[in-house]
Amino acid sequence: MSRERIFLFDTTLRDGQQTPGIDFSVQDKVLIAEMLDELGVDYVEGGYPGANPTDTEFFSRKRTQKAGFVGFGMTKRPGISASNDPGLAALLQASTDATCFVAKAWDYHVKVALGTTNEENLACVKVSVEAAKEAGQEVMVDCEHFFDGYKANPEYALQCATEAFKAGARWVVLCDTNGGTQPDEIEIIIHQVQKHIPGEFLGIHAHDDTGQAVANSLAAVRAGVRQIQGTLNGIGERCGNANLVTLIPTLALKPAYADDFEIGIKADKLQDLTRISHRFDEMLNRAPLSQSPYVGSSAFATKAGIHASAILKEPETYEHVPPETVGNTRRVMVSDQGGKSNFIDMLARRGISVDKSDPNLDTLIAVVKEREAAGFAYEAADASFELLARRYLGTVPEFFKVDSFRVQVERRFNAIGDVITVSEAVVKLTVDGETVLSVAEGQGPVNALDNALRKDLGKFQDQIDDLELVDYKVRILNGGTEAITRVLIDSMDAAGQIWTTVGVSDNIIDASFQALIDSINFKLSKPGKT
Repeated sequence: MSRERIFLFDTTLRDGQQTPGIDFSVQDKVLIAEMLDELGVDYVEGGYPGANPTDTEFFSRKRTQKAGFVGFGMTKRPGISASNDPGLAALLQASTDATCFVAKAWDYHVKVALGTTNEENLACVKVSVEAAKEAGQEVMVDCEHFFDGYKANPEYALQCATEAFKAGARWVVLCDTNGGTQPDEIEIIIHQVQKHIPGEFLGIHAHDDTGQAVANSLAAVRAGVRQIQGTLNGIGERCGNANLVTLIPTLALKPAYADDFEIGIKADKLQDLTRISHRFDEMLNRAPLSQSPYVGSSAFATKAGIHASAILKEPETYEHVPPETVGNTRRVMVSDQGGKSNFIDMLARRGISVDKSDPNLDTLIAVVKEREAAGFAYEAADASFELLARRYLGTVPEFFKVDSFRVQVERRFNAIGDVITVSEAVVKLTVDGETVLSVAEGQGPVNALDNALRKDLGKFQDQIDDLELVDYKVRILNGGTEAITRVLIDSMDAAGQIWTTVGVSDNIIDASFQALIDSINFKLSKPGKT
């Protein structure tokens, strides 16, 4: 028998951005959308078209190749026509594959938040869906507060959902907006909804205020819904949203779901899940949670003793799935067995072939472990990892050598009495046997160093002319006056390829310089450039 399809809808860039302390830049959004698209989710919700400068610029770009790109917004406002609603117009004019409207499904909110009648709210839903359908959009309606609304007034909540469905919505998404509904309630209510709307048109949007967003999403699947909305690493307002990083492998690997359902994420892409989860946390400038299901560093870790002995003989004794299926690794504190296989697989994904008996591989493994213990984060900096591997395996030349650098920052008053800072960097290089001394100014010490480093690379100069630094993140790894600093730098070339490099030091400038050097070396080592 064929399996039923479950569709995955990611709202990291919209609902996830409601997380306190998170504010994505345009470049952040581009990178996250690319990661989600490559992973294989079905829909990527980008935000509110026209609502702010960041989303306006983001929606003007090409964001996804395979996933449906979704714009989010309110149904038309009460009291005005659809043609005169600027918010609705901006949503329908956006270059998207689908539109997701949010509609009030709790009569209490219709009165308090919208200040209108129940009938007018239903009319707004109907007209908005019809307008989006006429504009050629795939239409979804998030029935906000649906479960609380159903418990308060089931007839009206069902009216909101059925009005959206009858108007032509492809997906009617039932939202546990306050995050307080229990799994058994989810199943009971969805069974009632399916008397009016078939399950293949229903979705679930769960919040995690009782720690049950994943459980509620799975309960909804069991009850019949076929779209799940969630976010990377479960970010979102208050306690967060359903964690897609946990839901995806559960749906793909657990027979209770995998036997009956299929998702759009293939086995080879599932192996990227740990890397994507960790990279996303680094983008947020926070440490990945070690005990996260499936992808945490402790998810498949066992200390010495009877458990470790059993795992070395039969991993299934204490592992619910093989760690490599989600790109994670087994950690047994009394042994590093399996370490070589993991590294060989990581290298193969980057086009680097190495024999298991190569002594350089042992050296590389030891160096990577030592550097990660010192604070380097290679899950978030693939370019630095690839360079390190190629150096120890002897497959990348030394393009240039940095002999020394010096940075000076001066704070002074200018001619009109304003306080300004001026940064100047001096870098001494050896390129092709010749000594090069470069001096440059910049907007801050890191920019000055970057300008000086790229000022004169001799015969390699034309190969880095299109190199651009697009993001820079700093994280303090420990406290005190001798704090260790990690710097991540995102770079991009004229073709739009983006790569990330890392530096770690007790000096922020030195850490930045390490990442800058790796960025240039990675650019020079790319195929066709050496």
